[in-house]
Amino acid sequence: MTYRNPAPTVDIIIELLDRPHRPIVLIERQNQPYGWAIPGGFIDYGEKAEAAARREAEEEISLQVELIEQFQVYSDPSRDPRTHTMSVVFIATATGEPQAADDAKAVGIFESWRIPTDLCFDHDKILHDYWRYRHYRIRPRLS
Repeated sequence: MTYRNPAPTVDIIIELLDRPHRPIVLIERQNQPYGWAIPGGFIDYGEKAEAAARREAEEEISLQVELIEQFQVYSDPSRDPRTHTMSVVFIATATGEPQAADDAKAVGIFESWRIPTDLCFDHDKILHDYWRYRHYRIRPRLS
């Protein structure tokens, strides 16, 4: 019997504490699908989700982050056009100057009113949920 399971991933919404309005860091993807994305990636076999989040942040934006909380899990089978993934999303904080690395073509720092429109995956939904939570403390409804 062959099992088909979603691939576990992490996404890290990183707030920069040393800037006004606590903007977040997004990466411009170097690989398909192209566009802007929340830093993140696949969890390695034998790796905790928390460790994967810290590793991916350091690999993609060259910053060490402090994980503040696990925000939500997103698992819509169509969230990633490459394969069915399930993402554990963390809220984290960092200080310093992010630098694009690994598969990040560029890095950007954005306030809630300046988020790019060409976001990859379901990151528009994730960020909408995050801003609502951040400003009004309303968690996303489970669907």
